[in-house]
Amino acid sequence: MRRETAVTTRRRSRLGVGALMLAVPCGAAALAAGQALAAPNQGSLHITSRAIRIPYGDQVILRGTALASDAGHTIVLQFARRGESAWRQLSSSTIDRVGRFRLAAALAQSGSLRALDASSGSLTPFVPRGSTGGAGQASGPMPVDVAARVHVPDRQISLLGGQAAEVRGRLLPGRAGRRVSLQGREAGGWQTLDTARTGSAGQFLLRYVASNPGQEPIRVRFAGDRLNGRVDARAGRLTVYRGAGASWYNDGGTTACGFHAYYGVANRTLPCGTTVSFRYNGRSVTATVDDRGPFVAGRDWDLNQNTAGALGFGGVDTVWSSQ
Repeated sequence: MRRETAVTTRRRSRLGVGALMLAVPCGAAALAAGQALAAPNQGSLHITSRAIRIPYGDQVILRGTALASDAGHTIVLQFARRGESAWRQLSSSTIDRVGRFRLAAALAQSGSLRALDASSGSLTPFVPRGSTGGAGQASGPMPVDVAARVHVPDRQISLLGGQAAEVRGRLLPGRAGRRVSLQGREAGGWQTLDTARTGSAGQFLLRYVASNPGQEPIRVRFAGDRLNGRVDARAGRLTVYRGAGASWYNDGGTTACGFHAYYGVANRTLPCGTTVSFRYNGRSVTATVDDRGPFVAGRDWDLNQNTAGALGFGGVDTVWSSQ
């Protein structure tokens, strides 16, 4: 069941009280409550809140109650693009016999929303019954930040140092020339690895030539523009391997680190407990440093019996490691 966050506002006139509730899907930011700012003899719809944020394609839902005597009136939901003053209609609804109505629309870009009473057959603002003065206000504009969407596979990417990682995806809404970035998380922060511009349908290709071995999560970032707000999307985990000499041993005795990892490995310098990914002849395994060694020139790793068995490794050979 879809949950909605909402802000309630009021419409005042000499004959009664109506209410509006602007709702968005649960993924959007919570709204701050606001009240109508109406003069005693001036009916109005007025929505006051901080800007809300929704993902591209999600619906904004406007629920409201009006005076029962307004049954049959048409309520119109309008939208203006960010930085523009021209309003266009998104949807409309008729007030039912008990005074309720509901409006909904999916937004493709950022801007502002407002509601009007179009019961006269044109977009006329709300006018209080019995008023002899001018028309009242339409609802106050509600700023809406529509975040773009990124479609990108969330996958494990493994490659050797010097090889290129390629990340393909699509940014929605699809427009040409929008800048996206591939980022990796290093030393507690996100570092930009590559940037690219989208094609006509929003498609993109990001490419990164890895040099140093290691593992890091990666993501695609769109920083936002006039049309849409920023968005980040997980693109998986990148593991870069290097070639290193290795041997294997049976660690049935004590270890220098004081514990036995099931998939264990000995190294001369890495801290105890460090995890390392290995690849060999098409197999892979992640092992934990639990011992010291090997103390033989040209060898960086001593795999325990379980790690060696998982890789199908025997004797002395070159393995690919992430450290």
